[in-house]
Amino acid sequence: MRFVSANFLALFFLCTCSCVLYVWSRLEDRLGRHKRGLHGPGALFAYGKSADLSARTFRALLAVPAAQKSHRKSNTTDGHNSSNTGGDANKYHGHAAKMAPNKQDIVRLTEIIEDGIFWSQTLEDHLPVGFSEEHARTWRHRARGNLVVSLEPGCGRVSNQLATFSDGSKACVRYGINAEQIQGETLSYYLANLLGITNIPPSILSRLNVDGEQWGSVRRRVDGLQWSAGAIVSLTEWVANLTGVVTPAPLRQESKGLHPLLTELGNKTLPELLELVQWTDLIIFDYLTANFDRLVSNLFSLQWDARVMERDTSNLLRTPSGDLVFIDNEAGLVHGYRVLDMWERYHSTVLSSVCLFRKGTAKRIAELHRTRDTRMRLLYLYQDREPLATELGFLSDDHARTLQNRIDTLHKHIQNCKDRYSQL
Repeated sequence: MRFVSANFLALFFLCTCSCVLYVWSRLEDRLGRHKRGLHGPGALFAYGKSADLSARTFRALLAVPAAQKSHRKSNTTDGHNSSNTGGDANKYHGHAAKMAPNKQDIVRLTEIIEDGIFWSQTLEDHLPVGFSEEHARTWRHRARGNLVVSLEPGCGRVSNQLATFSDGSKACVRYGINAEQIQGETLSYYLANLLGITNIPPSILSRLNVDGEQWGSVRRRVDGLQWSAGAIVSLTEWVANLTGVVTPAPLRQESKGLHPLLTELGNKTLPELLELVQWTDLIIFDYLTANFDRLVSNLFSLQWDARVMERDTSNLLRTPSGDLVFIDNEAGLVHGYRVLDMWERYHSTVLSSVCLFRKGTAKRIAELHRTRDTRMRLLYLYQDREPLATELGFLSDDHARTLQNRIDTLHKHIQNCKDRYSQL
C-alpha cells in the first residue's frame, strides 16, 4: 500500500512539473514575440488595435462627459438664477476646452496687456456685451407693465420664487427676511451700473399689492407663501441656459495671483482671457460691496474643504456666449458692511491677488476717489430709475462712508500695482 502511494505522489509531482514547464515556455514565447516587434499571425491586430482603443477611450473619458454634463446643465431650468448652483459642469467644460484649443484663438502676450496693468483694447473689443443699459431699460418697462401669472420654486431658497409674466418672460422674485436683503440686491445692481459693470441682470422693486392688477392673479400663491401684503420685493430678470463657473487657476489658493507677469496668460485662448477680464471686475465689485457670498466664502471654506475651489462658485454663472452673470447680490453693501469685521481679511486677500484691471473700471474708481461723491452719485442713479427707492431706503451714513473708504482703498491698490508693474 505504501508503495502504491509513493508511486502516485511521484507521478503527481512529475505532472505538476510538466505543466509548469509548459506554461513557462508559452510565456517565454509570447515575451519573445513582443520583444521582436510583435511578429506573427494576428499579433498586430490583437495588440495594436487594443493600444489604439485605449488611447481613444482615454480621450473619450475626458471629452464625452464634458459634452453630456454641459448639455444637461444648459437645458435645466431650475436653479439657474439662484444661490444654490452646485455641480462640476464647468470643471468638465474646462477640461474639454484645454484638450483641443483653437490655435487661432491664442492671443499674443503683447495683445493682452497695455500700460503695465490693464487688459488690452483688443480684449475689451471682444468682451461680451452683458446687460446693456438699453436692454435694462426695455426690461424694466416690460416688468413693470406685465401681469404676474404664476409663482413657483426655481430661484434658490424657498423665500424666493420664479415669476412668469403675462408675456411669457420670467423674473426671480426676492422676498427678503428684512429690508437689508432687498436693499443689498438693488443697490449692488445700481453700483455696478455706476462702475460700468454689465454682468448683473436688470432689477426692479415692486410692491406686493394683491388687490392690484399686477399681483392679483397670484394672490392665493402669495398667501400660501405667507408673504406680507404690501411688502416691497425685488424682481430680477431670469436668464435661461446658464452653467456653473469654477474659479480660474490664477485665483486659487496655490497660485501667486493674477498679474501682468503671469506667463500662463500667453497660452490661454481668447475665451479664457475674456473670462479672466470679467473675473477682475467681479473681484472689484465684491470688494466694494463686501459681498462674502461668492469667492470669499470659498476662501473661508478652505479650512475644512481643500477642494472647494474646484467646484462651481456660488452665485456666479455663465451664458452660452461667455458672459459671466453675477447673481444673488443680497449680501452686498448693507448686510456685508454690517458683518465686515468677520470677513474683511478674506476680502483683502482676494483683492491682493489681482493686479490686472479693465481700464474703464479703473478710470471710474479713480474718478470716484477724486470727487469723493460716491454716495451722492449712487443715490441719484437709484432714485432716478427706481420709483420705490424712497420707500425702501438707502445706505446709512456709516455705510456710505464705508463704501467711499473702500473706493479709496481700491484706488490705492490699483496705484500700487501700477508702481510695481508699469516699469517692467
